[in-house]
Amino acid sequence: MFRADVSLDELNAMSRNTAMEPLGIVFTEIGPDYLRGTMPVDARTHQPYGLLHGGASVLLAETLGSSAGGLCAPEGHGVVGIEINANHLRGVRNGTVTGTARPLHVGRSTQVWDIRIEDEAGKLVCVSRLTLAVVPRG
Repeated sequence: MFRADVSLDELNAMSRNTAMEPLGIVFTEIGPDYLRGTMPVDARTHQPYGLLHGGASVLLAETLGSSAGGLCAPEGHGVVGIEINANHLRGVRNGTVTGTARPLHVGRSTQVWDIRIEDEAGKLVCVSRLTLAVVPRG
């Protein structure tokens, strides 16, 4: 489903000097129909009450969904986010969360991705749905 010409190393290299780098987001696995990554839960991603900030979860979700979508876009095309929602289900104070993006719809002009974020115990922390527009590059 994904273009075979992109590796985890290349995806992680593209994160340099972006919002993902200071938050510690790392792509960890490309599967046959999913893209997975992690993010630390620490001072960089906390809200004032010591819990994982919902905005950080959304940034992780959009990073994974958009990156996966880009890997499915036809030659000469890219993707841009047009809508994202998130339900925050469980608080996390420390450790690492892992997000997994899977497609719900990959079409010619739009894509819809389901992103699930879990804590280290495998408990669901956040569910998100991302809608992307497929657009010509440049």
